[in-house]
Amino acid sequence: MAAGIIPTLIMFGSQILSPGIFYLATLCICAVVALVVGSSWTTAGTVGVALIGVAAASGLSLPMTAGAIISGVYFGDKLSPLSDTTNLAAGLAGTNLFTHVRYLLWTTVPAFLIAALFFGIASIGAGDVADAEGLAILIATLSESFNLSWVLLLPLLIIFALAMSGMPPLLAITLSILLGAGFGILFQDGGDTTLTEQIAAYWITAATGFEIETGNAMADDLLSRGGMQSMLNTLWLIISAMFFSGMIERSGCLPRILVAILRLFKRKGAILYGVGATSLAANTLAADQYLSLVISARMYAGEIEDRGLAPETLSRTIEDFGTVTSPLVPWNTCGAFMAGALGVGTLAYLPFCIFNLASPLISLFYITTGRTIRWQQGCSDDSDHLPVAA
Repeated sequence: MAAGIIPTLIMFGSQILSPGIFYLATLCICAVVALVVGSSWTTAGTVGVALIGVAAASGLSLPMTAGAIISGVYFGDKLSPLSDTTNLAAGLAGTNLFTHVRYLLWTTVPAFLIAALFFGIASIGAGDVADAEGLAILIATLSESFNLSWVLLLPLLIIFALAMSGMPPLLAITLSILLGAGFGILFQDGGDTTLTEQIAAYWITAATGFEIETGNAMADDLLSRGGMQSMLNTLWLIISAMFFSGMIERSGCLPRILVAILRLFKRKGAILYGVGATSLAANTLAADQYLSLVISARMYAGEIEDRGLAPETLSRTIEDFGTVTSPLVPWNTCGAFMAGALGVGTLAYLPFCIFNLASPLISLFYITTGRTIRWQQGCSDDSDHLPVAA
C-alpha cells in the first residue's frame, strides 16, 4: 500500500472493469489469480483489496464484492496444485495430488458455475447504481498522493512468480516486503527525508500499518491499513486453535467421538456424512481450516480404508466441507483474515459467498445419491451393519 502498488491496481482496475460486469469479473479474476498462485490469502490481500477499493469508490455493494472475491479465491485455491490445503488434504488422505484435484472437479466446477450465474445476474443492475463521479474523485486523489505507473505492478508479478516456483511462503513474503519497500523508495516522493529515514519509515509501516491523510475520507479509510499489528488477533486465534487441537487429541477425545459417530453411520458410504459434519464442527470449534483438515483426516482415514472407500473420497469431502467453509466463521482464522483484509464483516459477506455455500451442498448431494463416490477395487456400498468397536 505504501509503495503505491495497491493504489495502482485500483486505478487500472477502475479503467478496465465496467460496472455491468464487475461482480462476475471480480469472481473470475480472483479465481484465475488464486489458481495460478495457489493462495487464497495472498490473492484476497492484494487483488481483492484493490477490487474492494474499486467497488467502494463506485458505490457498489461491498458485501457482494467481498463474496465474489472469496468465492473466486477459494475456487482457485481449492484446485491449484500449489495450494497448501490441496496438498495437505491429498497427503493426509493418502491419495495422489492430481487424482485428488481431478476428483474435486465434480463438486468444484458446478459450485463455481452457480456462483458465476449469480454474480452475472447481479452485475446486470450494477451499472445503474455505480457512482462514476465518486470513482473519478478517488482516482484523482490517488494520482495526487502517489506516483502511479505500470512499473509498480512488477513486485506483484514477482511474488506471483515466486509462489508458482514453489518457493517457501515465508521467504517469498519476505522478498515481497523488501521489493515493496524498494519500489516505494524509488518511485514515491520521500520529501526531504534521507534514505535512512525512508527505510526506517517503511520498517515502522510493516510493523504498525500504513496511514495517509489525503483530505478524502473514503481514500483515507481505504488506504490506511495493514501491518503486523493488524494480524495479531488472527495470530492469537491460530495459537489458541493449536492448543485446543492438542488438548482434545491428547485427552483421548477424538477416538471417543469417532466411536460415537461410527454408531450413527453403519452403511459403508454413510461415513462420509460424519467426515463432512466433523470438518464443519472443527472449523467452528477449532477455529482453523488446517486443523479442520487434519482432525477430520486423522479421525477417519483408517475407517475409510476399512470400509473400502477410495482415499480421494476422504480428501474431497474434507475440502468441500472444511476448506471452503472456513471464511464463513467469524472467529475462524480465515474468517478473521478475510474480514480484516477486505474491511467487510464476516456475517455481512457470508450470504454472498455463493461458491463456498454451494460446495458442501453439492458434495452432500453426491454422498446421499452415491454418485461419483469411488470405491477400492472389489468394494461397493451396501446397507450391511458394520461392527463398531466398543
